Amino acid sequence: MPTGKTTRHAASVPFRAADYLRTDADIAGYLEAVLADGDARAVPRGLRTVTDAVGGMRALAERTGLSRETLYRTLSERGNPRLDTLATILAAFNLQLCVRPMRQTRATKRAARA
Repeated sequence: MPTGKTTRHAASVPFRAADYLRTDADIAGYLEAVLADGDARAVPRGLRTVTDAVGGMRALAERTGLSRETLYRTLSERGNPRLDTLATILAAFNLQLCVRPMRQTRATKRAARA
């Protein structure tokens, strides 16, 4: 029979990925996962998360030489970073753009041999 008492639980805390991005390797791995998803809309969101991890928009503006307004616009939900802006932001995170072959599935390997 219930006694009417409830158990108190600690309040949940929202997950913030930025709290776990402590090293260059953490940041690189996070952004690589964001890019691997293939959703271009996730890129500005991922860059904003990293921006939060490295000290915020003011710190990023100082590192890049770009205005905060430009960064806010570029990293907004509707943002679409130009390649040179993206490279500048990544350099501020101590990262660089690179290109590598996509992983091939068995079907694409067979098609390449044909």
